[in-house]
Amino acid sequence: MFDDLQMAPPDPILGLEEAFKRDPNPAKINLAAGVYKNARGITPILNSVKQAEALILKQETSKSYLGIDGMPEYAAAVQKLIFGADHPAVAGGLVVTAHTPGGTGGLRVAGDFIKKINPGATVWVSQPTWPNHPNVFRAAGLNLQIYPYFKAASNSLAFDEMLAALRQLPAKDVVVLHGSCHNPTGADLSLAQWAEVAGVVAERGLLPLVDFAYQGLADGLREDAAGLLTLCGREREVVIVNSFSKNFGLYNERVGALTLVCGSAAAAQAALSHVKTVIRANYSNPPAHGAEIVTTVLGSPELSAEWEGEVAAMRGRIWDMRRCFVAGLAEAGVERDFSFIQRQHGMFSFTGLTKEQVRRLREEFSIYVVDSGRINVAGITEQNLPALCEAMTQVIQ
Repeated sequence: MFDDLQMAPPDPILGLEEAFKRDPNPAKINLAAGVYKNARGITPILNSVKQAEALILKQETSKSYLGIDGMPEYAAAVQKLIFGADHPAVAGGLVVTAHTPGGTGGLRVAGDFIKKINPGATVWVSQPTWPNHPNVFRAAGLNLQIYPYFKAASNSLAFDEMLAALRQLPAKDVVVLHGSCHNPTGADLSLAQWAEVAGVVAERGLLPLVDFAYQGLADGLREDAAGLLTLCGREREVVIVNSFSKNFGLYNERVGALTLVCGSAAAAQAALSHVKTVIRANYSNPPAHGAEIVTTVLGSPELSAEWEGEVAAMRGRIWDMRRCFVAGLAEAGVERDFSFIQRQHGMFSFTGLTKEQVRRLREEFSIYVVDSGRINVAGITEQNLPALCEAMTQVIQ
């Protein structure tokens, strides 16, 4: 059965990571992979995480299976982080959460759940969106379409076009929204724009699915959740997928969650029962270690305070690199206005580089950028910034 198989195309992002590892150039720069890096170019383990792991290793007594939807303590910690303390939807039992293997696992469980309860639904994603969104939802058997989101010519939101498109969608279709730090553009909705989107979604009877992978890396933990909570204030039903890969640095632990906001406590429990059947047929139950880390940190006032400081430091470094990158390009003689990079949020920036310019960066300078022109700003350091700006100058001009 396997003899006549042809090679599958490499993943557009992870394939670049493999090519970067093979590149012998000692001055190579990786701006493709979506991982945070510190000023030394290392993806660090947070100190709060190391302390939590020490406590877990000291106290754990078993490696038995978790429940299908994970630990109740983890679900409670996730809900508190997203909604804040004492949110009425949580207090009223309208919110349920299942632990998933990373944000990607949460998206796939969401896709399978939607396919099960509403098989005719179309999932609408922004143009552009994270390249793996289409893969995940199509693999779940769902129809996929796009709505306008970004104007490449002006490096700005296509908000009017987005609203006009949403107003035409059929009831019960699914709209995927990025909670903060839009990937790949870095262009986020304002709070006022969130309110307008919430109104249209409610008016049309759409199901919003919020991909919330970067909480804390735009403006702050509570600030980044404000748009999502605005949506929840208007909608009876919301699907939320969050990840702790970025804000906890738990990339290889695969820690995420799928959270459903429902119209009643009974509906919430019924929905969770169907989510559990989907999980059982997929990976049966989630891994424990990463969830225990998150639960331990968020359950300790001391560790939680330290973690929030570490998230603030990551956020501050990303903002500093945005500012330095824009200034460095100008100093290197690039005449194009890149000031929009300082207005974008999170780890990613949509630079406007063409595929040809991206190819030249890779082949001539060993600088790895996704073909769309998206760069990981967190991959920029004070050490590699001069070489990056000089190479950008040459491929642009």
